[in-house]
Amino acid sequence: MNPVLCGLAANPSLPPELLDRLIVIADTELSGELAARTDLTPAQVITLAARGEEIAVQLAYAGLLTADAIDLATQPYAALALLDEGTGRQEWTRLLAAHPTTRCREKLAACPDLPRDVVQTLAADEDIQVVAELALWTGPDTASKLARHPHAEVRRAVAANESTPPDVLEMLIAGAGLTPPRRCLVCDVEETPFVHEPFCPRPHCDLPAGAACDGSHQSTVHEIQRMALLNPATPVDAVVHFADHPSMLLRSALAARPDLPASVSARLAEDPLPGVRADLAENPAIDDTLIRTLATDRGHDVQRGLAHNPNVPLEVLADLAHATKIGPTLVPRIAAASPEETAQLAASPDPAVRMLVAQRRDLPAALRDTLAADPDAKVAKSIAPHPGLSDTHLRAMVDRHKVQVIAKVAANPDASPALLEELTRHQPPVRRVFREVARHPHATATALLTCLTDQRARPLAAAHPNLPPTVITELLTDADDHVAEAAAANASLPAAVMAKLVP
Repeated sequence: MNPVLCGLAANPSLPPELLDRLIVIADTELSGELAARTDLTPAQVITLAARGEEIAVQLAYAGLLTADAIDLATQPYAALALLDEGTGRQEWTRLLAAHPTTRCREKLAACPDLPRDVVQTLAADEDIQVVAELALWTGPDTASKLARHPHAEVRRAVAANESTPPDVLEMLIAGAGLTPPRRCLVCDVEETPFVHEPFCPRPHCDLPAGAACDGSHQSTVHEIQRMALLNPATPVDAVVHFADHPSMLLRSALAARPDLPASVSARLAEDPLPGVRADLAENPAIDDTLIRTLATDRGHDVQRGLAHNPNVPLEVLADLAHATKIGPTLVPRIAAASPEETAQLAASPDPAVRMLVAQRRDLPAALRDTLAADPDAKVAKSIAPHPGLSDTHLRAMVDRHKVQVIAKVAANPDASPALLEELTRHQPPVRRVFREVARHPHATATALLTCLTDQRARPLAAAHPNLPPTVITELLTDADDHVAEAAAANASLPAAVMAKLVP
């Protein structure tokens, strides 16, 4: 694809007459770029939709292509997109249910509000993937019927469907009350017993790593259980015994359930694998006693998971901030902290705790400014992008902490044009500053010209509307296609130049 024409296709300032010309000459790829525009006329939409099925689907999902403009015979996937969005015609569903292409029927099976007779047709489809897709999205009545399907893959999909009735999910997870499945995806294509290699060398093999069948369809049965464990509609009484299951994946799925009884949580807290304990630590269902127990657990990611638990007490979170690297993220308990709690955290003698609260972007001005003057670079780095900070505060941060905070200061939405220019001239240079400035709405032409000297910032700067038009024009012939495309998409590219680019 021509990168310049591709950029023009996305340029918001492209004059209407040039847009028409571009549509006339556009190939399928360029038509896809044009289909993403928000200023297309109905006539332009129809023209683009005729260029290819993918483009018609894109336009349908964007709400630009209506049912009246779709020819079901030539654009079945566009029709399916409208059905998926709830704006298609019901009469289409019966025709699509008999479509010769399996993928069409499979996508239809995922659409909402299908007529009863269409659901019955899809449930009896000869391709098991169509039936499985229906099982994943259908309502409770059909899900209950498909739970008894002889193919294990269909049952796996029923187990993942949150509309499946609880008693049916209980049967699936226990295997009781159901005849055993007769087939699975493994024995459909391989002679059993068979275990799939983790790194299969066969180029057209679709079996997942570890798929296995010895006649009992064991890997798919395992997936049925895992899907049911993850399904919130599955009764908790039906899953608690999985706390002692030999499969780590099943114990982890159980550990993440928000309805865990305290006794089961306590057993999982003693699990030999830290991954299970980490999933449990993040679970808001665990009680205060268990939280404090897990706070001393040095297993991989256990303390980090606990830090992201929305119910972790603040004093425990403070200990965790000191004990483990939580990272530059706003954890749920900090986001929910009251004004009084927030002030208390900001006054902590531990910079790791102050850093946590500095991740908030809704702090009172006085508290924000206090944290901006923090002597610890990690705290200043966390607060630097907070809206409302004055240039005085931002400059003081840079003077105090220099390269440790400069990129975050450049990301502040209220950084002034003059400050951004200064940051691009900082010695030693900080490469990430150029990328932050290149995407900043306040960046000046002078700052952007400096950003063009950095390879990773160059495409960002080429797209910035504050770049001088003459420079934008020069960048159209840049050796880097990404830069040339960004320049062509720049809203400040002169219309006369655009006209010369469109054949």
